[in-house]
Amino acid sequence: MVAMTRSTSAGAIATPEDYAECRRVMRAASKNYSFASRFLPAPILPHVEALYALMRVGDDRVDVSCEGFASPLAAIDDWESRYWHAFRSGGSDHPVMRAYLDTALRCNIPSEVMAPYFRAMRDDLTITRFPTFADLLHYMEGSALTVGRAMTYMIGVLPPHTTADTLPYADSLSIAMQLSNFWRDIGQDFRIGRVYLPSEDLARFGVSEDDLDQGRITPEFIALLEFEFDRTEKYYRHARLGVPRLAQGRLGVMAALEVYHALLGSIRRNDYDVFTRRATTNRAQKLSLALTAQWRLAAARRKTEIYSAPSTT
Repeated sequence: MVAMTRSTSAGAIATPEDYAECRRVMRAASKNYSFASRFLPAPILPHVEALYALMRVGDDRVDVSCEGFASPLAAIDDWESRYWHAFRSGGSDHPVMRAYLDTALRCNIPSEVMAPYFRAMRDDLTITRFPTFADLLHYMEGSALTVGRAMTYMIGVLPPHTTADTLPYADSLSIAMQLSNFWRDIGQDFRIGRVYLPSEDLARFGVSEDDLDQGRITPEFIALLEFEFDRTEKYYRHARLGVPRLAQGRLGVMAALEVYHALLGSIRRNDYDVFTRRATTNRAQKLSLALTAQWRLAAARRKTEIYSAPSTT
C-alpha cells in the first residue's frame, strides 16, 4: 500500500479510507478489471483503483443516477468542476477525487490527460450513434484512451523508451479492450438506446437496427461481428508489442489484455448471441489466461535477449 500522506508538490491529502473507497467502487463494478489488477505490483494497485473509481463515478452520473442534481449534465459539470478545483487547490471534499489527485501528483500524471474524459461523458448525453469508425475512435479518446495514458504514467517505461513513444501502444490496448466490451454488450446497449456498431458497418453488411432490436443472429450479423473482431484483433496485436516496454506491472497489463481479448472467443462460443447471453470468462479461465500472459512476456523477453546478445563471431 502506498504511504498516504500530504503530497509535497501540492498539499493533497489522501487517507487509506479514500483509497479503500476507490477499491470498493472498482470491485463492485468490474470483475475483469479487478481480476487483472491483482497481478499489478502492490504499490501501483491503489493508484489503479483511484483512476478506475474517478471514471466510474462520472460514468454512473450519466448512465445510472444523477440523484442530487438537476440533470445528468449538471452532475457531470459538477464532477469536472471538482476535478479542476482539486488540481488548483490541492484538495477535495470527495474521497475518490482526493485519492485520484494524490495519485496524479505522485505519478506525475498531467491534469490535462483526463480532459477528453469529461468531453466523452457529455457526448454520452446526446450521442447514441456513430456514423463512422473514426467517430467511434473520437469518442473512445475520452472514454478509454485516458485510462491507458494515465496507467502508462503510473507504471513507467524502461529506457531507452519514453512515455511519449509508448503511449500509442497504450492507446491500442485501450481501444481493443473497449471494443471488446462494445461487441459483448450490443444487446444491452441497444436496450438503453445506444449503438456502438458504426452505421457505415451496419449498412455495409446489411444489418438494420430492427435486426438488433429483434436480436436476429443472421449470417449478415455474424459477418459484421467477424469484421469488427478482425479490426479489434489488430489493436490487440499492436498492444502486445508495447507491454514489454513497461517498467513494472507487465504481467498485470498483459493479463488484462488476455482476459478482455478472450471475450471475442466467448462470443463465438455463444454462437454470436450478444442479445440474450453474456460473454464472460470464469475464474479458472482467467487463471489460464494469466498463465498465457506470463508465457507471452517470457517469450518477448527471450526474443529481446536473442536480438540484443553480442555477436560471437
